[in-house]
Formats: sequence, C-alpha cells, structure tokens
Amino acid sequence: MALTDRHAIDPPMNPAAAPVHTATQRPALSAIQGGKSAAAETPRPFSFGDWLDTTLARIVLGSISIGGVLLAWYLATRYQLDFYVRFGNIPTPMDVLDKMREVNQSTRFLTNVGISLRRVLMGFAIAGVLGIGLGILIGRYRLFRSLTMPALEIFRPIPAIAWVPMAIMLWPSNEVSIVFITFLGAFFPILINTIHGVEEIDEVLFRAARSLGTREIDLILYVVVPGALQHIFTGLSVGMGVAWVSLIAAEMISGQFGIGYFTWEAYSLISYAEIALGMITIGILGLLCSKAIQLTSRLAMPWMAAAGGKK
Repeated sequence: MALTDRHAIDPPMNPAAAPVHTATQRPALSAIQGGKSAAAETPRPFSFGDWLDTTLARIVLGSISIGGVLLAWYLATRYQLDFYVRFGNIPTPMDVLDKMREVNQSTRFLTNVGISLRRVLMGFAIAGVLGIGLGILIGRYRLFRSLTMPALEIFRPIPAIAWVPMAIMLWPSNEVSIVFITFLGAFFPILINTIHGVEEIDEVLFRAARSLGTREIDLILYVVVPGALQHIFTGLSVGMGVAWVSLIAAEMISGQFGIGYFTWEAYSLISYAEIALGMITIGILGLLCSKAIQLTSRLAMPWMAAAGGKK
C-alpha cells in the first residue's frame, strides 16, 4: 500500500486535538512524592464535637459539674432550704472542710481509708481472676457451662449484704468475712460480662484460627481474650462499683475499721460533718478506682480509641 493511501485511511492526529492533561486531571506532584496536597493543608473549621474529645474540655466540664454540685450544696445548707427535703441539719461544705482538717491531725482517718482500700483491692482482685477465668470457660465450652451455670444462677440473685451473717459464721475473722463480701459484690458482674463477651465473638475468627492449625491454648490467648476484652473491662468497671457498695455495707454491719465503719460511727455519735466527710471520701475512692480501670482499658485496647476516632 502506498504511503499516500495509508494517510488517506488513517489521517495523522492533529496535535491541537491531542488530549491535554490539565492540572485538575493530573495528580499533584506533591501527592506523588508523599507531600500534602492543597486540600490537606486547609485547616479544619472549629468543631464543638471535636473540642469535647479533648483533655481540656473534659477538665473544664468536669470542674463545672463538680462546682455546680458544691454550689447547690452550699446554697441549700446556707439558707437551710426546706421543701420536703430538709437541709436544716446538713453540714455546709466549710463544716466538712474544717472536720477534714481536724481528723487529719491524727492517723485514725487515714488508717481507716487504707484498710478499706486494702479490703476492696483484695476482694476485687480475687473476683477478677475467678470471674474472668470462669467466664472464659463457661462462654467457650458448653459442657462446662451446663455443669456450672445452674448453681451460679442460684447464688447470683442473693445480694452480697445478705451474706454478712453467713460470712461471719463461715470465716474465722471479720477481716476475711468483709473481703469475702467484697469479692461476692464484684464477682458476678465480671463473670456475666465475660461470658457475654466470649459468646459474641464471630465464629469466623475461630474457623480461621483452626484452619491455620492453632492450638486450643493459643486460641484462648489470641482470639478469645482479645475478642472479649471490651466486655471484660465493662464487667470490671461495674464490679468495682458494686465492690465498694458491698464493702461499705459490710464494714457498717460487722467491721471495726474502715471508712464504712468510720461513717457509721459518726452517725452513732451524731457527728454530721464526719458523716458527710465519710461519704465524700467513699465517692472519691470509688472514682479513682474506676478511672484506674478506664486507663488500664485504654492501654490494653489501643485499637478502641483509633476505631472511635478519639484523641
């Protein structure tokens, strides 16, 4: 075929009609080289929702919350409000502050606080070990569940405080009895949440692990425990709160030391400021324990913060 005939069939492309890659069609050179694009460099507008996730916001809002309670307490006691709820005999915040300075002149108050902390940590630690261990076994193995859950379900509805008379007869000392009551309060929330956490793990994860030849012990350590960890920490948080409730009730009934005994003794002596001081101390100790569990959960589950987009 002649050259002129070929040109007639396939005319040469007009340079002016050739496709032109505009700046909007070509990826930015900075993006190819790993730099930031112009859109990424644009600052995000202020968002109140993002601000709520910052540490500063939590401190500010927490201070406002606590300050509001203190202000309401001060106004109600300062003017002795009486609208069905009577504040005539309730001590003011300054009365409680003065009583705190007074009791701290000796080691008696701090000794009671230390004894209560030791009791609640011992009972909670035992409940954590047994509750998590049994929860994993019950949630993982149907035979073990059938053998243990009927008996556990009988004991679960019994309040921990109802065990006080029986605990006094069971254990050789009041100290062990109080730790036992604290253990019972924390045990069942931890157990039930751990069981639910194991049961909600996707079966696909188990099949994938078995297909890789995973041993049962490795399956427990690397699939079951991480998969149920969020529920486990939920149970630990709830269990810590119930442990403090059980501890204070046990100390009020059968204790001779502890912050619960201190509060009940103040009631017997009609020392209203000491009653309020004991209640505030219990609340602060419970708050610190709960915050410790939250911090531990963030360290153990860093992927939760990333998944939630939290800072």
